[in-house]
Amino acid sequence: MTGKLFYEDSHMKEFEARVLSCEACEEGGGFWTVLDQTCFFPEGGGQYADTGYLGETKVVDARERDGIVYHRTEAPLEPGKLVRGRIDWEERFEKMQQHTGEHIVSGLVHSRFGYNNVGFHLGSDYCTMDFDGPISPEELREIEWEANRAVALDLEVIVQYPSKEELGHMEYRSKIEIEGQVRIVSVPGYDVCACCAPHVDRTGEIGLIKLVNRMNYKGGERITMLCGFRALRDYDSKLTAAREIGALLCEKEDQIAGAVRRQKEELEKQKYENGRLMHQLLVFRAKEIPVEGSMTAVFTDDIRGDVPRELMNLLLERGAFICGVFAAAGDGGWRYVIGSRQADVRPLGKALNSRFEGRGGGKPGMVQGTLTGSEADIRAAAEGFIKGSGTEKGTE
Repeated sequence: MTGKLFYEDSHMKEFEARVLSCEACEEGGGFWTVLDQTCFFPEGGGQYADTGYLGETKVVDARERDGIVYHRTEAPLEPGKLVRGRIDWEERFEKMQQHTGEHIVSGLVHSRFGYNNVGFHLGSDYCTMDFDGPISPEELREIEWEANRAVALDLEVIVQYPSKEELGHMEYRSKIEIEGQVRIVSVPGYDVCACCAPHVDRTGEIGLIKLVNRMNYKGGERITMLCGFRALRDYDSKLTAAREIGALLCEKEDQIAGAVRRQKEELEKQKYENGRLMHQLLVFRAKEIPVEGSMTAVFTDDIRGDVPRELMNLLLERGAFICGVFAAAGDGGWRYVIGSRQADVRPLGKALNSRFEGRGGGKPGMVQGTLTGSEADIRAAAEGFIKGSGTEKGTE
């Protein structure tokens, strides 16, 4: 059994231990090193493992199996040797801030709604909690305020190891069935929960608790939370962005939503007006294009989006038998739309696709897709196919 110093003192940053064994990892590289005692918390309970150093050797992971903690080290360590270990304290402290904050929020949700925390993940950036029932945005804001009141009270976080008899009389939250000694972590007045992870000593160490996102998840809610220094960094990042946006819009940070809304409304008006003017220009442009013979082919490099189809329809309205509009795609190819109100254009589209490395398809009255080839070759191939297939104007 490995002595777990993180249970004796969750704020321990350095320790001394003896190397019991060190073997190469079968997968992922490195070495699994076992010590007689450690303050490296192994991955578990939704929380990833501590990292740090044993001497000058980096510890990148820690796992527990049958009471033994295995440290994944980048280099081997000599069995029997005493080593000085030190964990990445800033990372550990932030994890403790998130985890104790999660207990408070989960306790509040459980006491108010009766919902269970059915999923918990403490990653390197965010902490997520999954609850088995719905929570409205307004209710979540109330939970957030209550959680921060618990922080302000600077309550002692109590850790207990009750006997089986004592445990039988206790009310506590637990995500899984636990074998052996149960460790109970309590925040007086807010939560009592079975938990294997290290926590802060007092709620005041958590700092700000901020619930930054919610989404429906498996019939309940997934809540994303930031606590302490993570919440501070998030606030700093968003405030910087708000200031930059405010400067661009000549508005204060707390007024940018209204300014953006006005900008969006103005852009939508301009988009509508541009569309109206574009249609008028397209009508004039269509009148200048000769509509002769069986195939009216237009090759252009200045139209995008749905404009090719609109131009094709205008030319069909003017009497074009088969009309193809080919818009330059910018990579040496063409986006095409071919239509007719008198003939099935699918055979023509299929023939062009086969000849010019094309892709596309459609209905009898219209096909669209992409081609690669020169204007002269595509034009000649289209006219040749129409002539050879007997679908020329006046033969339908």
